[in-house]
Amino acid sequence: MHPATDLTNPTPNPVPVARLALTGVAAAIALNLLLRSFVKLGGLLTTLLIAATVAAAMALWFAGRQRRAPLPSERRRLVWLYGGVLALLYLGLLAMMALKDAPSPMGLLIFGLHYLCYPLFAQLLFSERVFAKFHKT
Repeated sequence: MHPATDLTNPTPNPVPVARLALTGVAAAIALNLLLRSFVKLGGLLTTLLIAATVAAAMALWFAGRQRRAPLPSERRRLVWLYGGVLALLYLGLLAMMALKDAPSPMGLLIFGLHYLCYPLFAQLLFSERVFAKFHKT
């Protein structure tokens, strides 16, 4: 039997994740502006909250829409695109900060930790282990 017509072992089609990743970037920007500007929250705890919220929303959307865990290639593309776009934005922000005053090594470390929260939470919440707990296929 041809693999495409074998209904006993369905192979999921890969989903283009670019829209999901870019929507996650937009949500991260919006939540950062909302919580940091209007609500006046700051620090690494706020970054952790935003990163976890955005990653959880993306994972819930994927699970609800696809009714399955992401394929390893989908997870890899999503995390690289999401993290890559955020890295470019963070580098732009770092360049603007450097124009005003050169950041210290500790400032660069803290800045890097803030950035790393986003792709790490996305990788964690899109893992097969997390999907297996919350979404039975």
